[in-house]
Amino acid sequence: MRSRHTISRRTMLKGAGAAGVALGAGVFAPAAHAAKPLKLGYVSPHTGPLAAFGEPDDFIIKGFLDTVKGGLKLGGKNVEVEVVVKDSQSNPNRAAEVAKELIVGDEVAMMLVASTPETTNPVSTQCEIEGVPCISTVAPWQPYFIGRQQNPGDPKSWKPFESTFHFFWGLEDIIAVYTNMWGQVSTNKSVGGLFPNDGDGNAWGDKVVGFPPVLDKLGYKLTDPGRFQDLTDDFSAQIAAFRQSEVEIVTGVVIPPDFTTFWNQANQKGFKPKIASVGKALLFPVALDALGKAGNNLSSEVWWTPTHPFKSSLTGVSAADLAKAYSQASGKPWTQQLGFAHALFELAVDSLKRSGDARDSKANVAAIANSSLDTIVGKIAFGDPALPPFARKNIAKTPLVGGQWRLRDTGKYEIVVVDNQTAPVIPTAGKLEPIV
Repeated sequence: MRSRHTISRRTMLKGAGAAGVALGAGVFAPAAHAAKPLKLGYVSPHTGPLAAFGEPDDFIIKGFLDTVKGGLKLGGKNVEVEVVVKDSQSNPNRAAEVAKELIVGDEVAMMLVASTPETTNPVSTQCEIEGVPCISTVAPWQPYFIGRQQNPGDPKSWKPFESTFHFFWGLEDIIAVYTNMWGQVSTNKSVGGLFPNDGDGNAWGDKVVGFPPVLDKLGYKLTDPGRFQDLTDDFSAQIAAFRQSEVEIVTGVVIPPDFTTFWNQANQKGFKPKIASVGKALLFPVALDALGKAGNNLSSEVWWTPTHPFKSSLTGVSAADLAKAYSQASGKPWTQQLGFAHALFELAVDSLKRSGDARDSKANVAAIANSSLDTIVGKIAFGDPALPPFARKNIAKTPLVGGQWRLRDTGKYEIVVVDNQTAPVIPTAGKLEPIV
């Protein structure tokens, strides 16, 4: 599945400098003999078990094209821009395949990719091989960076990448957020881990960079029954192990259908922990709707909400207004993915604007590497000294807080930010409550 949207490259960059004002002003009309369009590739999961991540894409891309309608001014020239969209189908092999198509067949000048290591990693790897500048997001930086190394098990061999860059938070952030939330409720500190055999699961459950060493240091006892395959239909072994260990906190990172299966089976078997903080599966309202009343007070990490105090560098729109516009246009609740999909285009525009030649891969790579941009998800800047030296060149971190899903009288779920110790600039609206 592919869709093409044509925009003037000139308009795109003109729009980048127009934060806070109507972008119709100052946009140049296309030249009579316009140059060949500059193409941006975009890959994310639109179908398959990760499809919820790609749900806002059409809205974001349409908005982007409307914003830069008429052309982008790049290097003094008005340039037409085309966005070529590909569906990864929630499959790493398919993600690599469509990335190759975009690079070789469509000759994209820059690649944008979002959502879980199963999509970001194969696409970024293809771009690294071909020397195509690539910006990715929505995957913790460790599975993105370490998972792409030739020898992920040997830290001494890890090396920076040349053409591929990533912005998001890391495992250190989500571990801090989760444990901060757990500290608000009295428990026996017995934790059950749901870590699947995929990029996220292997990273979260890693005994060096994942949850185990930190939880042990903080006095938690982790029960890890081992890796399982995505789309598992029987979690009896995990539930039995958790019950034996008297688990009162469940954590992990699973795809939405797997958590629905696990939680329904847990309720059927009478296993009811006080806290369940689960990544990936509990990010989207649709996942909570599938659980009915059983989803109340489940918790998760929160990367973006309408209450985040940030605005777009591209349009000046606030987080609140972007979420409102999406809900009005789609008839659906806002999702966290919305802000990060928007930020991908913000960073692309800003980088192209600063590049000496937007058609030169090396110039675009250098521009991305030197980014320091205030976006709708916060500041994106590479080279942060707080990151390990091996990752500083390619990684930019964004803020993370903790939230809990509450079932409202309307019958709809709403996520409430309950802990912001890792990012005080983002307001809280309550405290963590036990499930039972």
